[in-house]
Amino acid sequence: MIDAKKIEEIARQVHESLPYGVREFGDNVEKKIRQILQTQLTRLDLVNREEFDVQTQVLSRIREKLVTLEQRLDELEAKSSL
Repeated sequence: MIDAKKIEEIARQVHESLPYGVREFGDNVEKKIRQILQTQLTRLDLVNREEFDVQTQVLSRIREKLVTLEQRLDELEAKSSL
């Protein structure tokens, strides 16, 4: 679902941007940031790129089938009206 490496990277960047005094709490702050990010991103109900690409391919095949069925329907309607 959500790439753990991306969350790690974001958490690290946020942690590194904190002032030195706050950074002393390093491990706890980073863990808390990671937990908050994970929770918030999970609430967004996001999909990863691989899942998105698979669904895009499925949708493309469905569209192709729909076009084919519409063409067949048009042909059948044309024959039945004769």
